[in-house]
Amino acid sequence: MKINWPLMDNNIIQDDLDVVIDFLKGTPRLTQGAQVAAFEEEWSEWLGVKYSVFVNSGASANFITMHILRASGIAGKALVPTLAWVSDIASTLSAGFDPVFIDIDPKTLGMDTEQIIPKLDEQTKVIFLTHVQGFNAIPSWTLLGALNEKKVILLEDCCESYGATFRGNKIGTFGLISNFSFYYAHHMSTIEGGMICTDNQGVYDIARMLRSHGMSREATTDASIRVDLEEMYKDSLTPDFIFGYPSFNFRNTEIGAVIGRNQLKRLDENNSKRVHNFDVFLNCIDSAKYKTDFEVEGNCNYAFPLILKKPDTAFRDRLEIAMKDANIEFRRGSSGGGNQLRQPYLSNIDWNPKDYPNVEHVHFFGYYIGNYPTLTDNRIMELCKFLNEVD
Repeated sequence: MKINWPLMDNNIIQDDLDVVIDFLKGTPRLTQGAQVAAFEEEWSEWLGVKYSVFVNSGASANFITMHILRASGIAGKALVPTLAWVSDIASTLSAGFDPVFIDIDPKTLGMDTEQIIPKLDEQTKVIFLTHVQGFNAIPSWTLLGALNEKKVILLEDCCESYGATFRGNKIGTFGLISNFSFYYAHHMSTIEGGMICTDNQGVYDIARMLRSHGMSREATTDASIRVDLEEMYKDSLTPDFIFGYPSFNFRNTEIGAVIGRNQLKRLDENNSKRVHNFDVFLNCIDSAKYKTDFEVEGNCNYAFPLILKKPDTAFRDRLEIAMKDANIEFRRGSSGGGNQLRQPYLSNIDWNPKDYPNVEHVHFFGYYIGNYPTLTDNRIMELCKFLNEVD
């Protein structure tokens, strides 16, 4: 039986292409310009922050975010999740922070609060909280209060979860900086792209500079960092080419912004469909075989988490064969290839799998399957029936 279930239905529809075609008819400038600025403003309004910076990927957003802290003279330990995308950890390492890994909460797939708070010490400067697969990973005001009390900076990776909320407020509005990805398979797409968001103007100006080779002219006109650099080097450098930080080109294009602006118009409607789809999935999937006790309040899932309730290797192997035969696309290990500590780029870190039992279970017995707005209830029920019948 063929179910034919891709990870993502076409996320860039004909209407998006029509908008791009109309834009191109005007023979516009295609590199970063007015469309990018408009998209940033509209995204900030949607999210509820003061500033946004459009970049070429969510990974670039992660990289710039950590290097903003480094440029600000912040160094020390960074608490990071074991279940995340590689760029969360890679950006932490590249910025010179010492990563401290935290196991996940099985109900949200985010970092476990009970492990976070005891590890907040004087050397802890940052926590990079990843909201996985559409779940809100902020478990309580207790955590936010502890971070504030100990002056630990909260960063939010919202690349898989925009639209999710905590106590009625969108995630991405709680940390000093939040990151979003507009990759093809996410809630909305700009082909490739990402966004850095903040309420802090100083952070905003450094983000703008780091996006474009570290040039001071990219900061807002009256930004103190721009004014100070231009004054300091007025006798030796032209203000058009003062590189305040060592960086690269992370800019996006006008075409990406045009698509993003058009997709943003239907984001809330599509997110509502995703939430509904997840409810149908949880109501239909066999809770005796698969995990269903997720924390669904505030969720906006872009994928269906399919996690075996028990660590049964034989059943897992049969399930994978059945899904492949039915043409059901899946990713084992859930987000980012599972437990990051098992990845080769972290092979120099000494760790014990027994210290991270929750992420280890997801790594070996967890998957995600596509959830997208075009799904119907009948299609979801068909999928669940197939999965439930695997034994």
